[in-house]
Amino acid sequence: METSRVTLTLFTDGACLNNPGPGGWAALIEGAHESTVLSGGCANTTNNRMELLAVIKGLESLNTQAKVSIFSDSKYVIDGVTKYLPRWRANGWKRSQRKPVKNLELWQQLDELIAKHRISWHWVLAHSGVPQNEFVDTLAREEALRFQSENS
Repeated sequence: METSRVTLTLFTDGACLNNPGPGGWAALIEGAHESTVLSGGCANTTNNRMELLAVIKGLESLNTQAKVSIFSDSKYVIDGVTKYLPRWRANGWKRSQRKPVKNLELWQQLDELIAKHRISWHWVLAHSGVPQNEFVDTLAREEALRFQSENS
Protein backbone atom coordinates (compact mmCIF):
# COMPACT_ATOMS: atom_id res chain seq x y z
CA MET A 1 0.00 0.00 0.00
CA GLU A 2 1.30 3.40 -0.94
CA THR A 3 2.17 5.64 1.98
CA SER A 4 -0.35 8.42 2.36
CA ARG A 5 0.61 12.04 2.88
CA VAL A 6 -2.55 12.65 4.92
CA THR A 7 -2.17 11.95 8.65
CA LEU A 8 -5.25 11.98 10.86
CA THR A 9 -6.29 11.12 14.38
CA LEU A 10 -9.71 9.58 14.96
CA PHE A 11 -11.29 9.46 18.42
CA THR A 12 -14.44 7.35 18.69
CA ASP A 13 -16.99 6.32 21.29
CA GLY A 14 -20.35 4.65 21.53
CA ALA A 15 -23.01 4.74 24.22
CA CYS A 16 -26.15 2.81 24.93
CA LEU A 17 -28.84 3.32 27.53
CA ASN A 18 -30.07 0.08 29.11
CA ASN A 19 -28.03 -2.01 26.60
CA PRO A 20 -29.93 -2.87 24.51
CA GLY A 21 -31.75 0.39 24.16
CA PRO A 22 -31.32 3.84 22.65
CA GLY A 23 -27.74 4.36 21.52
CA GLY A 24 -25.41 6.96 20.15
CA TRP A 25 -21.99 7.14 18.55
CA ALA A 26 -19.51 9.95 17.99
CA ALA A 27 -16.28 10.46 16.08
CA LEU A 28 -13.78 13.30 16.14
CA ILE A 29 -11.34 13.47 13.24
CA GLU A 30 -8.35 15.73 13.77
CA GLY A 31 -6.17 16.73 10.86
CA ALA A 32 -3.27 19.15 10.59
CA HIS A 33 -5.50 22.16 9.97
CA GLU A 34 -9.06 21.18 10.79
CA SER A 35 -11.29 18.91 12.82
CA THR A 36 -14.53 17.18 11.92
CA VAL A 37 -17.19 15.95 14.32
CA LEU A 38 -19.66 13.24 13.37
CA SER A 39 -22.42 11.70 15.47
CA GLY A 40 -25.63 9.75 15.28
CA GLY A 41 -27.53 6.93 16.86
CA CYS A 42 -30.59 4.76 16.78
CA ALA A 43 -33.55 3.86 18.94
CA ASN A 44 -32.75 0.22 19.68
CA THR A 45 -29.18 -1.03 19.65
CA THR A 46 -26.30 -2.22 21.82
CA ASN A 47 -23.19 -0.52 23.13
CA ASN A 48 -20.90 -2.75 21.04
CA ARG A 49 -22.75 -1.85 17.85
CA MET A 50 -22.40 1.86 18.64
CA GLU A 51 -18.67 1.47 19.36
CA LEU A 52 -18.18 -0.20 15.98
CA LEU A 53 -20.39 2.27 14.16
CA ALA A 54 -18.37 5.21 15.52
CA VAL A 55 -15.19 3.84 13.91
CA ILE A 56 -17.01 2.90 10.70
CA LYS A 57 -18.60 6.33 10.28
CA GLY A 58 -15.30 8.04 10.98
CA LEU A 59 -13.47 5.99 8.36
CA GLU A 60 -16.32 6.27 5.85
CA SER A 61 -16.04 10.04 5.98
CA LEU A 62 -12.45 10.03 4.72
CA ASN A 63 -12.27 10.88 1.04
CA THR A 64 -8.64 9.94 0.59
CA GLN A 65 -6.27 7.25 1.74
CA ALA A 66 -4.77 8.28 5.06
CA LYS A 67 -2.48 7.29 7.87
CA VAL A 68 -4.95 7.15 10.76
CA SER A 69 -4.32 6.79 14.48
CA ILE A 70 -7.56 5.51 15.99
CA PHE A 71 -8.26 5.96 19.69
CA SER A 72 -11.09 4.10 21.39
CA ASP A 73 -11.95 3.19 24.96
CA SER A 74 -13.63 0.02 23.69
CA LYS A 75 -11.65 -3.17 24.28
CA TYR A 76 -14.32 -4.86 22.12
CA VAL A 77 -13.23 -2.78 19.12
CA ILE A 78 -9.50 -2.66 19.79
CA ASP A 79 -9.12 -6.36 20.65
CA GLY A 80 -11.53 -7.34 17.88
CA VAL A 81 -9.45 -5.60 15.24
CA THR A 82 -5.96 -6.31 16.56
CA LYS A 83 -6.40 -9.84 17.92
CA TYR A 84 -9.41 -11.57 16.36
CA LEU A 85 -10.35 -10.06 12.99
CA PRO A 86 -7.75 -11.91 10.86
CA ARG A 87 -8.72 -15.23 12.45
CA TRP A 88 -12.45 -14.56 12.02
CA ARG A 89 -11.91 -13.76 8.36
CA ALA A 90 -9.77 -16.88 7.82
CA ASN A 91 -12.39 -19.05 9.57
CA GLY A 92 -15.30 -17.83 7.45
CA TRP A 93 -16.37 -15.22 10.03
CA LYS A 94 -16.74 -17.81 12.77
CA ARG A 95 -15.45 -17.53 16.33
CA SER A 96 -13.28 -20.24 17.87
CA GLN A 97 -16.41 -22.13 19.01
CA ARG A 98 -17.51 -22.18 15.33
CA LYS A 99 -20.34 -19.79 16.19
CA PRO A 100 -20.91 -16.77 13.94
CA VAL A 101 -19.18 -13.53 14.87
CA LYS A 102 -21.58 -11.17 16.63
CA ASN A 103 -22.31 -7.93 14.74
CA LEU A 104 -20.98 -9.66 11.63
CA GLU A 105 -22.12 -7.05 9.10
CA LEU A 106 -20.40 -4.27 11.05
CA TRP A 107 -17.15 -6.22 11.42
CA GLN A 108 -17.15 -6.97 7.68
CA GLN A 109 -17.81 -3.33 6.87
CA LEU A 110 -14.98 -2.25 9.19
CA ASP A 111 -12.66 -4.84 7.66
CA GLU A 112 -13.23 -3.35 4.20
CA LEU A 113 -12.64 0.19 5.44
CA ILE A 114 -9.43 -0.50 7.33
CA ALA A 115 -7.93 -2.11 4.22
CA LYS A 116 -8.03 1.32 2.54
CA HIS A 117 -5.82 3.08 5.09
CA ARG A 118 -2.69 2.68 7.21
CA ILE A 119 -4.13 2.42 10.70
CA SER A 120 -2.65 2.23 14.15
CA TRP A 121 -5.00 1.27 16.97
CA HIS A 122 -4.81 2.74 20.47
CA TRP A 123 -6.84 1.90 23.54
CA VAL A 124 -7.50 4.80 25.90
CA LEU A 125 -8.89 4.40 29.40
CA ALA A 126 -12.41 5.84 29.57
CA HIS A 127 -12.93 8.88 31.77
CA SER A 128 -9.19 9.32 32.26
CA GLY A 129 -9.10 12.98 31.30
CA VAL A 130 -8.12 12.65 27.61
CA PRO A 131 -10.03 15.68 26.27
CA GLN A 132 -10.91 14.21 22.88
CA ASN A 133 -12.13 10.96 24.43
CA GLU A 134 -14.20 12.88 26.98
CA PHE A 135 -15.68 14.93 24.12
CA VAL A 136 -16.78 11.93 22.03
CA ASP A 137 -18.05 10.15 25.17
CA THR A 138 -20.28 13.12 26.02
CA LEU A 139 -21.50 13.48 22.43
CA ALA A 140 -22.30 9.75 22.09
CA ARG A 141 -24.27 9.85 25.33
CA GLU A 142 -26.16 12.96 24.17
CA GLU A 143 -27.09 11.13 20.97
CA ALA A 144 -28.36 8.15 22.98
CA LEU A 145 -30.44 10.48 25.15
CA ARG A 146 -31.81 12.19 22.03
CA PHE A 147 -33.00 8.87 20.64
CA GLN A 148 -34.44 7.92 24.01
CA SER A 149 -36.48 11.13 24.19
CA GLU A 150 -37.62 10.82 20.57
CA ASN A 151 -39.03 7.38 21.29
CA SER A 152 -40.67 7.92 24.67
